[in-house]
Amino acid sequence: MSLVEIRGLTKIYEKEGVEVPALRGVDLDIEEGEYAAIMGPSGSGKSTLMHLLGCLDRPTSGTYILDGDDISRLTDNQLSNIRNKRVGFVFQSYNLIAQLNLIENVEIPLFYMGWPRWKRHQKSLELVELVGLGDRLYHRPAELSGGQLQRAAIARALVNDPRLILADEPTGNLDTKTGKEILQIFDKLNQAGRTIIVVTHDAGIANSSNRILHLVDGRLVKDEVTQGVSV
Repeated sequence: MSLVEIRGLTKIYEKEGVEVPALRGVDLDIEEGEYAAIMGPSGSGKSTLMHLLGCLDRPTSGTYILDGDDISRLTDNQLSNIRNKRVGFVFQSYNLIAQLNLIENVEIPLFYMGWPRWKRHQKSLELVELVGLGDRLYHRPAELSGGQLQRAAIARALVNDPRLILADEPTGNLDTKTGKEILQIFDKLNQAGRTIIVVTHDAGIANSSNRILHLVDGRLVKDEVTQGVSV
C-alpha cells in the first residue's frame, strides 16, 4: 500500500464571488521511503498541494488517503491529530518561536502530544544532536544563523517520528553552501527510510530527490524519476 494515495484531487478557492481552481484533478501515489520534489511556476498549485498533503486544508473534491486513512472525511480534531502524529513540516521561514530556546522549540510537537517534560527533553536532545546543534541547545532563534535555524526546524519536524516529512522551499533563505548542507541532511534521512516531499522552484534542489512531480495550472503534467544527485 502507498503511504500517499490521491485520486481526482481538486481545490477551488472563492475570491470576491469568483471560483479560482488551484488543483484540477490530481492523481498521485507516493510510496513509503520515496524522496519526491514538487515543481512548477507560481500559481501552479504547489503550495495548495503541500497544504492538502500536510492536512492543513481539505480538498474540494477527490480523495486523499494517508497511511490508510481517508483524510477527506476527517473532522478538524482528527486532522489535527494526524498532523501532530504523522506529519513533520519544514518551512522556508523556519516558524520557530522567538521566546523559546532551541531545545524548547524542538519539543513543541511532543508537548501537544502530552509527553512528560523529561521524555520530551530526552527525545528532542537526540534530534538536536542528529542535526549537529548539540552546542546550541539554549540559544534562542535570534542567536542562530539561517542554517542553524533550518537545522532546528528539521529536528522539530522529526521529533514526533512522522510518517511523512514535508518541506516547503527549505533552502530558499539560505546561501548555497548552507543549502547544500541542509540537502545532505535530507539525503541521510531518506537513506534511513524517511518519506520526504519537497516543494521547490530550484531544479538543482529537485534533482537531489529521486522523483520530480511537475505541476502546471493545477494539473500534474509530468512525473519523472531522477538519479538523486545532490547539488
